Amino acid sequence: MAKVALEDLPPLRLVGVRMLVAGLVLLPFSHAQGGALGARTLTRLVGLGALQISLPFGLMFVGQQWIPSSWSALIFSTYPVWVLLVGRALLPDQFLTPRKLLAAALGVAGVVALQYAQLGSAAVSGPGMVGGLLILLSAVFCAVANVLLKKHMGHVQPHLLVCVQTLTGALPLLAASLLLEAQAPAHWTPRAVFSLLWLALGGTVMTYQLLYWLLPRISLSALGAMAMLDTLVAVVLGVVLLHEPLTASVLTGGALILSAAALANLAPPEEPPAEQPKPSQPLSG
Repeated sequence: MAKVALEDLPPLRLVGVRMLVAGLVLLPFSHAQGGALGARTLTRLVGLGALQISLPFGLMFVGQQWIPSSWSALIFSTYPVWVLLVGRALLPDQFLTPRKLLAAALGVAGVVALQYAQLGSAAVSGPGMVGGLLILLSAVFCAVANVLLKKHMGHVQPHLLVCVQTLTGALPLLAASLLLEAQAPAHWTPRAVFSLLWLALGGTVMTYQLLYWLLPRISLSALGAMAMLDTLVAVVLGVVLLHEPLTASVLTGGALILSAAALANLAPPEEPPAEQPKPSQPLSG
């Protein structure tokens, strides 16, 4: 849907309006609880809105102008790797176990398989390399934001998290659009409006509330696998609704991504290696 809307609307305006609509939809359900957050929590939420919304979505939508969707999906599929690395740095109880690393690797391999045909025909150019770097940075920012949310925001209701982050994240995006896209053509066609509403309601309001409800309840490796499932669902919808071909690469990629999700969610948690007890000192005396 993002690629469809980008044919009619400039990227920063599209994502800014998308987040504004999502926040306004949730505002009637959130305003009564906002005052109980406290200044410290509210300040953190505003900062996380920049990390989770303004920076990654702005970078992603700008970068998608210059690279094919297949490359965008592949580069963003490094997200579970960044989640594990950032989690190891910020959460003392998160260890880089072989199971977690294997789940992340299977997810990335699955995305490569899903996009294999498109990747082979994509040409790399100067703007394409810049676009790829922007997508990579968006994956890193999303990983940092979600780890911080898991660490600090487990006590905040999901709809309140989404409302504050989308409203505060929309403002810098719309300001940047006003400065950088003032002369860019914008065509509010029916398909553009439909795509924007789909992204705001389905891709933001519903998806992020589910994410924030799950965040305190799942491991970081499972969180990373969820991002891979998004790509798989998009490909399946293309096969079912748009009659795209069901190829061997689609079946292989789907199997790898589902295996990654199963490995991340179904395997028992792995404990860190136990420390060896220090030898006792003989009593003096």
